[in-house]
Amino acid sequence: MPTALITGATAGLGAAFARRLAADAFSLVLVARDEARLERAAEQLKLRYGVSVEVLPADLATEEGLAAVEARLRDGVDLLVNNAGFGHPGRFPDVPVADERRMLKVHCEAVLRLTLAVLPGMRRRGRGAIVNVASVAAFFPRGTYSASKAWVVNFSESAAAEIRNPRIRIMALCPGFVRTEFHERAAIDSSSIPGFLWLDADAVVRAAMRDLALGKRVSIPDPRYKAVVSVGRFVPRRLQALVSSRIGR
Repeated sequence: MPTALITGATAGLGAAFARRLAADAFSLVLVARDEARLERAAEQLKLRYGVSVEVLPADLATEEGLAAVEARLRDGVDLLVNNAGFGHPGRFPDVPVADERRMLKVHCEAVLRLTLAVLPGMRRRGRGAIVNVASVAAFFPRGTYSASKAWVVNFSESAAAEIRNPRIRIMALCPGFVRTEFHERAAIDSSSIPGFLWLDADAVVRAAMRDLALGKRVSIPDPRYKAVVSVGRFVPRRLQALVSSRIGR
């Protein structure tokens, strides 16, 4: 039975990945900060899908948390989903530098280190997959969140090119606005976001798994956002930033 490790696994896209992979008969390793919530999620998945579920409480913004997840990955998993992430309610440069560093730790350093921890085992076995959750924001200038997600996209494409093994797949997943706890937990007002731009988390994961099977290195899992990104390539960066600021982050 294959094993998948998912960070940020108790809500939103992380929880949707857990449901999908459990339905596909993966054993799961769930990583998040809230141990009680992890335990509840694990019990629900075991009861519903009958799969093995391991919980690993860890804060990826800390050295201890990162080291714990790295150690588990070195034991071997078949699929890594780097999903943990968050947003800031404030705008650059008003966000405290400590909060900005924490974002870079989770969005960039954690993705780098966990990828490096899992790849040796995948290369020995000659197979495996990594999904790094980025965002459509990666393609538009919008503060340090979009900058960190742009790094995730570039890193994922670069790593996939360097591995040169079609049986080891590395993909950046770039959804748009997804109905999750993300905006609420970040205290970000999402009322200005048009209703038609919202996506369902389970639908995003279905599209992501399809694109991963197809060997795509970047997945934009909805025609609406594929169009947004395509049009954005022809729009001046200053105008992109203005529009992004008006409709929300």
